[in-house]
Amino acid sequence: QVDLVESGGGSVHSGGSLRLSCVASGLTWASNCMGWFRQTPGKKREGIAAIYSDNSTFYADSVKGRFTISQDDDKNTLSLQMNDLKPEDSAMYYCAADICVWVGGWPDPADFGYVGQGTQVTASS
Repeated sequence: QVDLVESGGGSVHSGGSLRLSCVASGLTWASNCMGWFRQTPGKKREGIAAIYSDNSTFYADSVKGRFTISQDDDKNTLSLQMNDLKPEDSAMYYCAADICVWVGGWPDPADFGYVGQGTQVTASS
């Protein structure tokens, strides 16, 4: 059984920073990948960052240069440092994981099969 537990959400003013963390248990695959997606009511998931088994990373254009994804050496703790937050970053943020296979590219974190309970991030102007 895979469990993903997020923490670190909250409310900040525009330009502020937050750091999200995700502690994973049950990830025993050599080819696992972990990442983050966000979602607001009535909209589809937006994959924003991921780390793959070859240590490559993915960032959505909307967060590139402002957000940084990292993973502890044990591969079970994932973090997302979010700087220069904007009102449009406000959403529920979810940690996600899966077994990732390269098929002409790595899968989008919005499509990962294991998902945490989410943590709310709000940036006000």
